[in-house]
Amino acid sequence: MASYQETLTNDEFIQELLEETATINHLEVIENVIDSLEQDDSAMVSHTPEGAYLWKFNYGSVEVFVQLTGTTDEDTITVWSVVLKLPANDEPKLMRQLLEMNCSSTFEARFGIIENKVVVISTRTLAELSPGEVSRLITIVATIADNNDEVLQSNFGAA
Repeated sequence: MASYQETLTNDEFIQELLEETATINHLEVIENVIDSLEQDDSAMVSHTPEGAYLWKFNYGSVEVFVQLTGTTDEDTITVWSVVLKLPANDEPKLMRQLLEMNCSSTFEARFGIIENKVVVISTRTLAELSPGEVSRLITIVATIADNNDEVLQSNFGAA
C-alpha cells in the first residue's frame, strides 16, 4: 500500500488555514449563540433579499439585536441593545458615567446613542472572524446591557 504525504510551504499552509476560516458559516454560528442565550423562545430573525439578516432575542431584562449585512469578508456583524431612552435626568452626569464605563468595563463593546436611545453596541467585519469571537461579541453586549439597564433607568430615566 502506497503512502502519500504532502509537504506544504508556510505560505500554502497559511492560505489553507485562511480558506478554512473563510468557510465558517456565520449564520449557523450566530443562531447557535442566540439559541444558547435567548430566553422564553424569544428569538426572531428576518432576512432581506439583499442578503442581510437581523435577529432579535430577549436576554434578562433587555432585547438584543444582531445584524449581519451579508456573508463576505467586507460585511459586518453588529450587536446592540437599548439600555435607556433619552432625554434623561442629569444628562451631563450620565454621559460622564458612560464614558468612564467605556474605558473600564465594556471590553469590545461600547455605550453610544442611536435615535435618542443609549445602547450597548459592538461591530466588526467578518474578515477572519472566528466562532469564538461571534459568541464573545453577542455575549458581551447582552451581558453588559442586562447588567446596566435597570441601574441606568433608575438613576437617569426621565420621570
